[in-house]
Amino acid sequence: MFSEQKKQIIEYGILLDRYELVSLTCGNLAIRMPTGEILITPTGLMYDQMVEDDVIVMDLDGNIIEGDRKPSSDTPSILYIFKHMPNINGVIHTHQPYATAISLIPGMDEFRVCFTGMANTCCGNVPITPYSSAGSVDMGVDVVNNVGTARAVILSHHGVMTIGPGLKDALYAAVYLEETAKGYLAARACCPDGNMKQMTDEQIDTMVEVFKYYGQGTPVIPTELVDKKK
Repeated sequence: MFSEQKKQIIEYGILLDRYELVSLTCGNLAIRMPTGEILITPTGLMYDQMVEDDVIVMDLDGNIIEGDRKPSSDTPSILYIFKHMPNINGVIHTHQPYATAISLIPGMDEFRVCFTGMANTCCGNVPITPYSSAGSVDMGVDVVNNVGTARAVILSHHGVMTIGPGLKDALYAAVYLEETAKGYLAARACCPDGNMKQMTDEQIDTMVEVFKYYGQGTPVIPTELVDKKK
């Protein structure tokens, strides 16, 4: 059941490891099928050692439909997101270190866009939520209550949750959030007073719109959207 989607989950789990967003067996990935079933990774298995039969199929209430493995310990929070965000069909949880490190900076409750790639894939500024324990539904509650129109939240002292209409959208958000966090922390180290260059709200909004034209099968970016200097 759902062979191609199971393969995608495993492939993307391996990519999370490749981009150093997870270590060993941490993190998880989940997909909601058009027919309502939830596919989710098992707890405690290496992504590069997973096979299709390791991916669990369950309903929205957590009842297992297919699979003999124990599902991710974060299943309650993932199901909470799916229940309360009907337009979300892909969820990824990582322990990516640079984005998580930003949650340790006193006074920061939002990570503002400072690279265009983050605006494109995270769809704007990323909220930083209070601490919530791994394995608790609170992670999902924090996502639903704080994410707004963004595709990511940073969980203080813990990690990152990314969401999207598909799993690919959640993957892109996680990767570019970490890339931006690396650049931000490097710049902050060179500016101990915190006085760094910032993107304006208008620039951020423009980059969010530009990404809608990214990739094959989309129209050319409208000139008036990007030619702001004329």
